[in-house]
Amino acid sequence: MSQSLRAIVFGAGYAGQGHARALRLAGVEVVGMASRTKEVGAKIAASLDIPQYSADWRELLASVRPEIVAVGTPGGTHREMITAALEAGCHVLADKPLATTAADARALYELSEAKSLKTAYAASYWYQPQALYAREIVRRGELGRVLEIEAVSHFNWPALMPFGWPHRLETGGGRLNNVFPHLLAITQNILQGDVLACMGESRNDLKRVPVGQPVHDFREFARQAMTPEQAAQLKWAAVDSDWSYTALLRVGDLKLGLDEATSVTFRHSALRKGRFGDYFALYGEKGTLHVDGTFMQGPMYIKTDAPTWEELAIPLAIVDSLPDETDHTQRNWNQLALEFVADIRGEAHPRYLTFRDGWIYQELIDVIRSNRCWVRAPQ
Repeated sequence: MSQSLRAIVFGAGYAGQGHARALRLAGVEVVGMASRTKEVGAKIAASLDIPQYSADWRELLASVRPEIVAVGTPGGTHREMITAALEAGCHVLADKPLATTAADARALYELSEAKSLKTAYAASYWYQPQALYAREIVRRGELGRVLEIEAVSHFNWPALMPFGWPHRLETGGGRLNNVFPHLLAITQNILQGDVLACMGESRNDLKRVPVGQPVHDFREFARQAMTPEQAAQLKWAAVDSDWSYTALLRVGDLKLGLDEATSVTFRHSALRKGRFGDYFALYGEKGTLHVDGTFMQGPMYIKTDAPTWEELAIPLAIVDSLPDETDHTQRNWNQLALEFVADIRGEAHPRYLTFRDGWIYQELIDVIRSNRCWVRAPQ
């Protein structure tokens, strides 16, 4: 295959901008961008030195005929966009969720397999340095067999954010679609295992929200939160997405079975702040590893036989193995793009998340939303 690769990006918001930067860092020529909001999207494309912009993503795909398409739009658009890109023979990098239902996600995975195209699924906190160090600690046996993992987080998003895609399941909203994939990616990378079974529950604690000005960039939703007086003057829209969930999983080796798998608990809520900070913890036969932050962004602490907790420093070898970028999300997108592009070029690369993972994650999300008891994960 030629080493010259061109890409177009669908979406000019947070993820679209991030994937454009990441692909460019990986040596790909980003030649076009499409988004639904013409005035804003054209300005963003220009600011990123992307030469071609269109408000019609189908026209851009047909006219450019790129080797790679990055999809950074809300999840409700993914089935149509990704299908078109795969049918056009493009390799595809897609943000999470891969689709809004497990059936749609599976269809995208199967189409990519039928077309023999490379895919990448951006549950990208897989690459968080603390997670990579935790994987090393587990591999060295410092914790012994890992019996349990838990991740607890409370985001305290404003209830009076303007109505948009996060508030509806059909448009890709919900905490399961947007937080769960990162937590599961971190867990799988640390344990180097598969999800064997899953159960859980989800809740919609936010029944309706005011309809304000349209929001182009995900980061603007919370910034544009309204006062009760402002919201009272507006129309309101119904919300059906999940704003809290509890997931119970068994992660391990399929050959060893459920009894030898690690018990995993994810507890997340978006509307209230907890007294203590978000954290991620591993409990082993020999010790406990605690990491501050929802997605392992904070300090790391370990406790084995010593009476006190020891704070750990991430080895420079791990830090240096990742792109030099201070923003956690952008750095992780950058690393995913590097591995995805290396795979396209036929170069050596480590395992990264693909549409197969995106499909399985969506199967698990469907199970949790259904409030069913233990269900075996697809293998």
